Amino acid sequence: MKFRIFHFLRTLTNQLLLGRTLVLCLIYSGVFAVSLWTAYLLRFDFVIPEGYQTEFINAFPVMALIKLLMLFMFGQFGVLLSYFRLPDLYRIATGLTIASLLFVKAWYLFPELPIPPRSVLLADYILSLFFVAGFRTSLRVYRERALPDKKGLSKSKRVVIIGAGRTGADLAYDLLSRAGVGLRPVVFLDDDKSKWNHQVHGIPVVGASNDLDSLRDRFGVQGVIIAMSSASARRILEITEKAQALGMSTDIMPSVTELATGKVRASRIRPVEIEDLLGRDPVNLDTEDIRTLIQNKVVMVTGAGGSIGSELCRQIALNNPKRLILVERCEVQLYGIEMDLKQSRYGGANLLPLIGDVCDEPRLRDIFTRYRPHLVFHAAAHKHVPIMEHQPTEALKNNTFGTRLLARMSSEFEVERFILISTDKAINPTNVMGASKRLAEIFLQSYNGSQEGKTRFMAVRFGNVLGSSGSVVPLFRKQIAFGGPVTVTHPEVIRYFMTIPEASGLVLQCATQASGGEIFVLDMGKPIKIVDLARRMIQLSGYEPERDIEINFVGLRPGEKLFEELQHVGEEYSPTHHPRILRFTGEPYPLSEVETFLRHMKAQFGQADPDKIKQEMHQFIPEYSPYLD
Repeated sequence: MKFRIFHFLRTLTNQLLLGRTLVLCLIYSGVFAVSLWTAYLLRFDFVIPEGYQTEFINAFPVMALIKLLMLFMFGQFGVLLSYFRLPDLYRIATGLTIASLLFVKAWYLFPELPIPPRSVLLADYILSLFFVAGFRTSLRVYRERALPDKKGLSKSKRVVIIGAGRTGADLAYDLLSRAGVGLRPVVFLDDDKSKWNHQVHGIPVVGASNDLDSLRDRFGVQGVIIAMSSASARRILEITEKAQALGMSTDIMPSVTELATGKVRASRIRPVEIEDLLGRDPVNLDTEDIRTLIQNKVVMVTGAGGSIGSELCRQIALNNPKRLILVERCEVQLYGIEMDLKQSRYGGANLLPLIGDVCDEPRLRDIFTRYRPHLVFHAAAHKHVPIMEHQPTEALKNNTFGTRLLARMSSEFEVERFILISTDKAINPTNVMGASKRLAEIFLQSYNGSQEGKTRFMAVRFGNVLGSSGSVVPLFRKQIAFGGPVTVTHPEVIRYFMTIPEASGLVLQCATQASGGEIFVLDMGKPIKIVDLARRMIQLSGYEPERDIEINFVGLRPGEKLFEELQHVGEEYSPTHHPRILRFTGEPYPLSEVETFLRHMKAQFGQADPDKIKQEMHQFIPEYSPYLD
């Protein structure tokens, strides 16, 4: 029964394709007849002698057949006719050129055959190309203009596209082609005066982006799409505030970095998000140094499924590593980053996803023995401040002892560079998470000066990253989605923020500059009040703070500061080759003292209460101010 159904469907499909081919043959034959007859008319001043009329009748069937065969060979019978673009024109022109060259050659080799004069052949070639291309273009115009109106383009939301460059032009074309998106571009704004009073895909460019307020009444604009792929956060903020004041929605196309991995499509339009407003001008990296560091190397990333770890993997994969080892203890996150990296835009990097815990010595030894990494980026860590505050031994196990074990293994197997992802909370820490990270830094600096191997050890500190799983941004989004209230710890609390791609790129840049024993600190820009961040996110969601969604202050959580600091007392910093990276140096602790303390702490795991653990840590790290229950 199944075979009969399959046979019926295949027969029906073949018949439909055959019918479509016959129809196309008839249409193209008609086009070729018109082009050849017109060529004769032009040659003989619209009075064709009777003998040449007979020649036309005899020559046309053969010429049409050869042209049809050429179009078939160049794939013009299997395409969707209304999707006509430059590659299709190239294939049509190639097929018709070959056919015309065959006619000319036959004219010389077989003069007795009924072949039109050379002037007619030349005119026929030009007219055939013009008429076939015109036929396909008319179908495309019908699809993009007539059909969308029937489907409701005229009822779509009228939008202004800010940016009449390549991104804006491609976006407008795609919106005009896709009525189902529900957006109709009616006008462009662009700060480049040379584009004013011109049209892009039939859409006028009427002025600069500051002229937004005049468009609502003049063009009936209901929304704004920002298509300036390199626009600064300040510029996006200005446009967004003006649009909100006018009651218009604001959407945006992806940034230059995002667009580099894909085409401009209407489906990629998204609302303006807080990351767009807090981001900085794109960071300039020394891509050659980074590529030299990574290319043809075996690179290992721990915590590969986390926010920073996964972005490090993406950027590393773009630099042609010999092998990229993804170490992650959460199988769901490991699967997610593996699937992401298998996309073609990452160059088909040789991936090795491995379940593993940085505290599991046998597992780490097996990985190092088998794969011999050249570079280790250690991003695995416990990062949640309030949760770690009540279980300090777990923070120490993962953040300090896990780093110690991984560093020792790296030295034993002669890893070239070991990069610890640290945090600004390690500076004069007031919480266990920051103190455990500070201990990891202290160990690395001491170990770097005492180990006999060739490994260079370094740490990179930075603050909060926008969009990470533990940041306030996803929490605020969820609270806003539920209608509030949005909870802020304190009206004066401030934090530094950086986007995940920027932080990851600068980590790679730090790795190129290390000689060993340094702590690099990333320039986080200006601090931001968390309450201002909450207000801005509420406004971006279309609500009014306090009126539509309340903001509640709940008090600082255990271990939290009002503000984060940039350096320890006694640390000296110096500039590097990159303006957003500082190098911090300090006198390292004697390794024997560090090891003695760590052994002492390990002996108390499972026995001492949390407050005692914190007090012991404070004795070794005087700048640590523990929160005690």
